[in-house]
Amino acid sequence: MFTTHVASMLIRRTADTMLVFVDYEHADGRTSAHGERIQAARTWITYRLEDLSGMPCHLVRYDRISQSLLDRLDARAIFISGNSISPSAYDPMAVEPIHTILRKTPLPVFGFCGGFQLLAHALGSAIISLAPRPEDAEDESMLITADGSTFEFGYHPIDLAPGSATHPLLTGVGDQAVFRHAHGLHVSAPPDGFETLASTSATPIQMAVHAERKIVGTQFHPEYWTDEHSAGKTMIANFLNWAGIEVP
Repeated sequence: MFTTHVASMLIRRTADTMLVFVDYEHADGRTSAHGERIQAARTWITYRLEDLSGMPCHLVRYDRISQSLLDRLDARAIFISGNSISPSAYDPMAVEPIHTILRKTPLPVFGFCGGFQLLAHALGSAIISLAPRPEDAEDESMLITADGSTFEFGYHPIDLAPGSATHPLLTGVGDQAVFRHAHGLHVSAPPDGFETLASTSATPIQMAVHAERKIVGTQFHPEYWTDEHSAGKTMIANFLNWAGIEVP
């Protein structure tokens, strides 16, 4: 009786369609001084995606995702988190399975910050450091780290490319929408088939989209929207609608 009941519950659960949120954090990041905060944020973002979409969201580490898992979950879209560790620290064998998925999947994909970099790298683009901050720069969003590197940080606007304001992903976002930024690396050039929709003075490719495959990457963090700066929530809701997932 118990076994039958459990089996029935499992059948119902796997029959639900789901979002999949890939945690791209390296093991060194999870065990660092800020590791607990990173892991807590992944859960918080998972709940945000569930609340926006009205469907379950499965959180999985980047080296545990597989096509069979996506099939079992009947995944409707893939989201990819940011990360705090240099891409060079990742074992190429560990990232190859998700690279393969990103090259081939018909599912809509949204990569946030390091997730955009993972996506772009899988599709042939290089990931490079931000250009040095000019000595006379007055842009407070561009910081210099302890090792002398440039880092774009804080809540500040993006600049939309000419004509991009009418894109479905940007509906209701506004011309001077503010998003969270936290990166010292960026995508050197958009992958083949991608259109650049936004930039900042520090980061030439802040947002890129492949319209046919329904893939989007942002160097900024729309998932960290706030009550004051809510454009990220609007953008993710737009993505869900763009991907054919009706937002409640």
